[in-house]
Amino acid sequence: MQAPVAPKNRLEFLNTRPPPNYVAGLGRGATGFTTRSDIGPARAAPDLPDRSAGAGAPAGTSGVGRGRGKDEEEEEEAEDKGYDENQKFDEFEGNDVGLFASAEYDEEDKEADAVWDEIDKRMDSRRKDRREARLKEEIEKYRASNPKITEQFADLKRKLVTLSAAEWDSIPEIGDYSLRNKKKRFESFVPVPDTLLEKARQEKEHVTALDPKSRAVGGTETPWAQTPDLTAVGEGRGTVLSLKLDRLSDSVSGLTVVDPKGYLTDLKSMKITSDAEISDIKKARLLLKSVIQTNPKHPPGWIAAARLEEVAGKIPTARELIKRGCEECPKNEDVWIEACRLANPDEAKAVIARGVKAIPNSVKLWMHAAKLEHDDANKSRVLRKGLENIPDSVRLWKAVVELANEDDAKLLLQRAVECCPLHVELWLALARLEKYDAAKKVLNKAREKLPKEPAIWITAAKLEEAFGNTSMVGKIIERGIRALQREGVEIDREAWMKEAEAAERAGSVATCNAIISNTIGIGVEDEDRKATWVADAEECKKRGSIETARAIYSCAIAAFKSKKSVWLKAAQLEKAHGTRESLDALLRKAVTYTPQAEVLWLMGAKEKWLAGDVPAARHILQEAYAAIPKSEEIWLAAFKLEFENNEPERARMLLAKARERGGTERVWMKSAIVERELGNSSEERRLLDEGLKLFPSFFKLWLMLGQLEERLGNLPQAKEAYELGLKQCPNSTPLWLSLANLEERMSGLSKVRAVLTMARKRNPHFPELWLAAIRAESRHGSKKEADILMAKALQECPNSGILWAAAIEMAPRPQRKTKSSDAYKKCEHDPHVIAAIGKLFWHDRKVDKARTWLNRAVTLAPDVGDFWALLYKFELQHGTEDQQKEVMRKCIAAEPKHGERWQPISKAVENSHQPVEAILKKLVVALGKEEKAAEDNKHQIEPYP
Repeated sequence: MQAPVAPKNRLEFLNTRPPPNYVAGLGRGATGFTTRSDIGPARAAPDLPDRSAGAGAPAGTSGVGRGRGKDEEEEEEAEDKGYDENQKFDEFEGNDVGLFASAEYDEEDKEADAVWDEIDKRMDSRRKDRREARLKEEIEKYRASNPKITEQFADLKRKLVTLSAAEWDSIPEIGDYSLRNKKKRFESFVPVPDTLLEKARQEKEHVTALDPKSRAVGGTETPWAQTPDLTAVGEGRGTVLSLKLDRLSDSVSGLTVVDPKGYLTDLKSMKITSDAEISDIKKARLLLKSVIQTNPKHPPGWIAAARLEEVAGKIPTARELIKRGCEECPKNEDVWIEACRLANPDEAKAVIARGVKAIPNSVKLWMHAAKLEHDDANKSRVLRKGLENIPDSVRLWKAVVELANEDDAKLLLQRAVECCPLHVELWLALARLEKYDAAKKVLNKAREKLPKEPAIWITAAKLEEAFGNTSMVGKIIERGIRALQREGVEIDREAWMKEAEAAERAGSVATCNAIISNTIGIGVEDEDRKATWVADAEECKKRGSIETARAIYSCAIAAFKSKKSVWLKAAQLEKAHGTRESLDALLRKAVTYTPQAEVLWLMGAKEKWLAGDVPAARHILQEAYAAIPKSEEIWLAAFKLEFENNEPERARMLLAKARERGGTERVWMKSAIVERELGNSSEERRLLDEGLKLFPSFFKLWLMLGQLEERLGNLPQAKEAYELGLKQCPNSTPLWLSLANLEERMSGLSKVRAVLTMARKRNPHFPELWLAAIRAESRHGSKKEADILMAKALQECPNSGILWAAAIEMAPRPQRKTKSSDAYKKCEHDPHVIAAIGKLFWHDRKVDKARTWLNRAVTLAPDVGDFWALLYKFELQHGTEDQQKEVMRKCIAAEPKHGERWQPISKAVENSHQPVEAILKKLVVALGKEEKAAEDNKHQIEPYP
C-alpha cells in the first residue's frame, strides 16, 4: 500500500517569492489608492524581503549558499550609483538632490540660477501680451454670458430720467413678503366671563310688561331719569373748548385773538419724546462730553454741547455748559456770542460785557454788543467804546457813522480817515459830505494816500460834473488813467465800463461819456474794434444803460464814419430811446458821411413824415435822389409819401418817371395800385398788360389782373388770367388759392377739389394748399373727408404751424387738449400754434393763461395782424381799459402788414388810407361776425335736445 501523503499547507504561498509585477488584490478588484503624501521619488518600490529565507532555513545557515543579504546589496548599489532611489522628493532640488547632496552652493551656482531666472522672465514676457489678450477675451466672454444685475438693468435705469414726478409716485411699494418677518399668529381662547353672558341674555330677553315709571306717565313717554341732559352735555363741551382756547389766546378788548408767535414758540419748545431721538441725543451727549473732557480748550466742542442741550430742551444745562466754555476758552469770541444768545435777555448784556472785557480787540463782539441795545444813542456809545480799543476797525467806523447825523458823521469820518487812511470808502464818504472846495482837498489827500485807487478819480469827475464843470470831467478821467498806468495799475476795460454804467445810474452822464471815450479802445485789436464796440453797446442797451451805449456808438462813429451799419445801429438806438431831434441830427450827420446809404435817407424821410412834416420829408427824398439817382427805393418812397398824403397826381408822375427810367416789376405794380385806387379800370388793365409783357414771371401782376376781372364781374376772364399766371408761376400759392375760390363760386366743390389736388401734386409741401382743401371740405359738410385730408397734410408738413392750429380747432372739445400738446411738441415756437392754444384757454375761461399765450404769439410774429386782432378782442372782453390801450399802442408801433384775415381788410380799396387802429377794429368786428356765424351753424347742425 502507498503511504499516505501529508496534507499541504494552504498558506504556504505566503512564504514564497511573489511573481514579478504582482499587486495584491488586483485579481478581485481590490486595488489600493495613492494620495499626494505617498508620492515618492517616482521610482519602483524595492522588492519585498524573502520571508522564506528566515522561516525555512536554520538559523545558523541563514545566508549560506545564497550570497549576501538584500540590504547589503542595495547599499552597495546605492554607493555605485551615487544616490539613493528611496530618498524623498525635494521641492527645491527635485530628483537631482541626491546627485549634488554633497556639493556646496557657491557663487557660480547662484549666478547660474540668476541667469536661468532671467531667461524664464524673458520667455514669460514674450508670451505676456498674448496671454493677457487671451485672458481679457475670456473675461469678456464670461461677462457677456453671465452679466451682472446692474448691467442687465442699465438701459432701464437710464430711462428713469424720463419719468415724471407723478409717474414716480404712482409706482407701488414692493412690501415685505419674506417669511422671516411674518410672525405666526396664535389664537388663544379664554373663558367668557359670567357678566358678559348675563348681559347678552338680558339684551335678547323679551319683556312683556311696562316699567313702573313708564306706567306712571301712561306708557307713552320715556321717563326723565333715562334721558341724558343734552343741554348739560353741550355746555360741558363748550367749557372744555373754551379752556383749550384760553391757553392759546389772550383777551383784547373783549375779542379773543390767537397769538401766532406764541403758538409757534410753544411748538418750538416741545420736548422730544421719540425713543430714537432720545437715544441719538444720549449718544451725542456722550461723544461731546468726551470731547470737552479730553480737550477743554476746544471752543467748538463747548458750543456743540450747549446746542445739543438746547435742542433737547434743557436750557439751564446749556447755559451752564456754555458758561464753563467761556471760563475754559475766554479768548474765543464765538463762545461768548453763543453764551450771549443762550442767556436771558436781561443777562445778555452782562455776558457780552464780560466778553469784550476778555477780548477787547474783537470787532464781532463789539458789533454784537451794539445790536443788543435798542436805542441809537446807546448803540453809538457802545461802538465808540469799541473804537477806543480798535481805532483801525473800518466796520466799527461805518456802523457808528450810519447812526450819526450829518455834522457828527463829518467829524467821525475826519477821524476815521486818520485812523484808516488806506480805506477808500471812508475817504469817498467824507468827500460826499464836504462842500466843493473841502471835497477837492479831501480827494487830493486820498489820492496821495491811495495812488492806485481809480474810484478816487471817478469821484473827482462826478464832483466836477455835479458843480457844472463838465469841461473838467474828461481831463480828470484822462489824467487819472495816465496816473494809474504810471503806478503800474492794469486798466481793465470791462471794469471801467461797469463804472461808466454806475455813473449813468447815478446821473453823471458826462462822467460816463468820459470814461467810455478814454477806455473803450484799451486792449482791443484794430480789426476787432467795430464788432467789439457794437456788441458792447448792444449789451449795455439790454441792461438799460442807454447813455453808455450812446457813448460807445459815438466812439464807433468817430472811428468808422463811413460804415453804414454803425450809423444804422446808432439811429435805431436813438429811435427807440432818444428824441426826434436827436434822431434827425444823427441821420443828417450820417447821410453826410455815407451819402450812398439808402436806408438812412429813407429813415430820415419817414421820421419827418411821421412827425407830420411832409415838406421836410420831400426835401430829404429830393436830396437822396440827387445823391443816388438810380435808386428805385427812393422813387418808391417818394411815391408812397405822395400817395399816403392824398396826392395821386404827384404819385402818378413819379411812377411814370420811374417806368421811363426802366423800373422793375414793383414800379408797374405800384402804378396799377394807384389806378385801382382812383377807379381807372381801363388804365389799370393797360398797365398790367404792359407789365406782364415785361415781367411774365411776377405772380402779383397776374393776381391783380384776375382780381380786376373779378371786380368787374368777368369771371371767365378772371379764370383765364389765373390759369395763364399758373403756367408762368406754378409754385405761386396765392394764384392757386384765388383760382380755387373762383372755381368754388362758379362750379362748386368738385371743381375746387380738382384744382387743389393738382396744386398739391405740384407743390406737396405747401401747407396753405392743404389747409384750403380742408376748409373747402368743411364748408360743404364733408367732415370725414376733411379729417382724412388733415391727417395726410400733417404727414406731408409735420412742422407746419397753421396746419396744427387748424387741427386743434377741428378736434372735438375733449380731444383739443391732447391735440394742442402734440402741436406744441412739434412747433414749440410757431405763433399760429401759440395763438391756437391761447384761444383754447380763452374758451375755457382761463383768462391769465390766455393773455400770456396770446402775448407770446404777438411777440413771436408782430408783423401778423391776425394775432393782434385776437389779443385786442380778448382784452375787450376780459381786460381793463388800460390793457386795451396798451395793446392798441403796441399794434400801432408794430405796423402789421400780413395775416390771412388782416390783408383782405387792409388792402381793400375803401381801406387803403386807413390807419392801423381803424383796420384793427374792423378786423375785430369781422372776427366777431365769423364766430357768431359759426355758432349759429353749429346749433343748426347739432340742435340742443
